Amino acid sequence: MLTGIHFLLTYTCIYECDHCFLHCGPQAEGTFTLEQLRAVFKQIKRIPSVEMVYFEGGEAFLYYPLLIEGLRLARQSGLGAGIVTNAYWATSVDDAALWLKPLRALKLADLSISDDAFHESTEAGSPPKLALEAARKLGVPCGTICIGDDVYFRGRAAEKLTGDLPRRPCSSFTTCPHEELEQPERMHVDCHGNAHICQGVSMGNMWTAPLARLVREYNARAHPICGPLVAGGPLQLAQEYGVALSDDYVDECHCCYAVRKALRDRVPEHLVPRQVYGLKPLPVQHF
Repeated sequence: MLTGIHFLLTYTCIYECDHCFLHCGPQAEGTFTLEQLRAVFKQIKRIPSVEMVYFEGGEAFLYYPLLIEGLRLARQSGLGAGIVTNAYWATSVDDAALWLKPLRALKLADLSISDDAFHESTEAGSPPKLALEAARKLGVPCGTICIGDDVYFRGRAAEKLTGDLPRRPCSSFTTCPHEELEQPERMHVDCHGNAHICQGVSMGNMWTAPLARLVREYNARAHPICGPLVAGGPLQLAQEYGVALSDDYVDECHCCYAVRKALRDRVPEHLVPRQVYGLKPLPVQHF
């Protein structure tokens, strides 16, 4: 039962974090237009089970006017709304309050702030700490996201952070423990039209087929990537496509990402966008 839609409002970010699933950074391209946002909300109305939307990225606050309009559209649609941010904009408590007051007026349901060493939050006066203080003073619902022992080794994390970490034999990766592939409760959508079941694994393209139809017709076991993953995890995915595996990986995500990257050019319509796999993106197609 799909209850949440997460907008990857932009792939651009001021940081280029080693743990990023999506290879976001200052040079990353791909941002929703207002017309695209409106089109998605029209499609969401045809999926009655959706209750909540999130705006994330990249860094959603980089496109603040667009973010505000997205919150308005969510409220007009009767949906709860949340934001994920690194809080780069919080240079003081008072300045942070200026950014947050419009969000309070729009009844923001959740502000999730990245608060860890990856996001320069090791001291009391760091932007995440200032943003949290301002949000609490204003009564904006807020919480933190801390990257620690629960890192999933997808995207840039699979390439930058695995290093000398303990490994497990590839024969042990027979399930997908972190995503509900058969009945996803949330999906991510981007400006290219990709409807991500897991970051980099697309259900289809909502610019060529309505999102409601993609959701209605989705069958995990018939999906060329999700089918093998449901049946036997990353190991099954590799075996079905004849992808040679290394002896061991850090976790299921690490193994799965390696297999999917090897398959990128063989199943390009479902392993998108290229950037999520650390590949040079194609020119942005405007809606």
